[in-house]
Amino acid sequence: MNYEIARKILDVSRDVARNRNFQPVAIVVLDDRGAIRAVLSEDGTSTKRSEIAIGKAHGCIAMGIGSRDISKRAPHFLAAVTHAVGGMLVPVPGGVLVRDSDGQIIGAVGVSGETSDNDEIIAIEGIAAAGFIADGG
Repeated sequence: MNYEIARKILDVSRDVARNRNFQPVAIVVLDDRGAIRAVLSEDGTSTKRSEIAIGKAHGCIAMGIGSRDISKRAPHFLAAVTHAVGGMLVPVPGGVLVRDSDGQIIGAVGVSGETSDNDEIIAIEGIAAAGFIADGG
């Protein structure tokens, strides 16, 4: 995941949110190591939306699955994993893996600010528009 790809995903995701008249959102794009490649917090988002978006995306990288699947895990398991990853896991939809054409994970996108289902839509459409496979779980 290089900066140009991350920026394209971020820009398209933002456009999706604006074109659908969604609430202001924070969007983060991580590479396959969990490093931040691009982040945006729109005017009007609450103060911790970026951190929530990071937690959604980081959970995907840490577990290798989309945050929708993460949200279905047993509460005691989620508590243990959240502790293991230093609290950087938000187990609700809106965290989506980015896969290349071979199915390899190259990064993850996290979105926060709308409903979790709409956050996921924003991420999926941004990833697809950049030519990659979105895996929300």
